[in-house]
Amino acid sequence: MAETTGRSLKWPMRLAYVGLSLLFLALAFLPFQTVPRGWAGPDWIVVLTLAWAARRPDYVPVLAVGLVVLLADFLLMRPPGLLAALMVIARQVLRHRATALRDAPFPNEWLTVAGIMVVITVAERLAYAIFLLDQPPLGLALMRLVTGILAYPVAVFASQLLLGLRKPQPGDDDTLVRPA
Repeated sequence: MAETTGRSLKWPMRLAYVGLSLLFLALAFLPFQTVPRGWAGPDWIVVLTLAWAARRPDYVPVLAVGLVVLLADFLLMRPPGLLAALMVIARQVLRHRATALRDAPFPNEWLTVAGIMVVITVAERLAYAIFLLDQPPLGLALMRLVTGILAYPVAVFASQLLLGLRKPQPGDDDTLVRPA
């Protein structure tokens, strides 16, 4: 019989996702500059969520994504629930494509996630227009999109290097880690 003394990585990685997301949210409040900057960096919570959802969707539960992004919506004074709903949908899309992305080379994965980021940005701007909300300037929104797309490989590399987050390989047992 197979030994089941290994421990599951699912819950520690889920907690790591929530912890990293809250860390990125806290960093968004730190005053690194006292004057408004003329550029927009990536939304690291979006980049982290999409990177983890593309690689290991079981480590990024829907409820955690929804609650973390909803909290960010409230604290960053964005329309509550809009980005949270879009991120939950994006996570589900990536979960359904997990098998195809597992076998795909990194440029294909990056292109898929970039397409999802574009759809999120367009859907967000469309919702702002439909509900007659003040929109961020188009230039800043495009800058945030481009920097998010460029930050994706950084998030994937850092997650793989620091946390061991990698794509599951065929034949991997996702629930057990055997001691070396």
